[in-house]
Amino acid sequence: MKMGMDMVNVVLDMKGLSCPRPLIGAKRMVDELAAGQVLLLISDCPGTQDDLFAWAKLTGNQILKAEKMPDGGTGYHIQKGEGHAHNANVTLDIRGAVCPGPIVEAKKLLNGMQTGEVLKLVSDCPGVQSDIGGWASATGMTVLETAEAAAGVHEFYIRKG
Repeated sequence: MKMGMDMVNVVLDMKGLSCPRPLIGAKRMVDELAAGQVLLLISDCPGTQDDLFAWAKLTGNQILKAEKMPDGGTGYHIQKGEGHAHNANVTLDIRGAVCPGPIVEAKKLLNGMQTGEVLKLVSDCPGVQSDIGGWASATGMTVLETAEAAAGVHEFYIRKG
């Protein structure tokens, strides 16, 4: 189905369903898409737009455009982002803990993991970004990827050496 400049891969019509159901449906569909593919979500729930934009920002997906649909509702063109290149075996979300807490806890978890396994560390401590590289190289760990998930919140993918 060709619409303007965007190629739509999947259409999901959620008209008549109240929030957060359109977002939940969109999330399920986008999870199945390949990076760069586009979902057209059609919803008439007034909260869908805010939900979608907040979700897209957190997940790295992109809302290409929103348009009124001829049959009612709004169509949201959602492009799947690249996502993360690495899958974590374990996730440690330690937002709220101050340094060196995040690294101390990450070390404890990594000690119990197998060589080659990946830990995803999520932290909002301002110093963690500068600490993690030195700590990883000193302990034989490898930082595979660093991403800013939200303002001041960082995700680190660390492979046990």
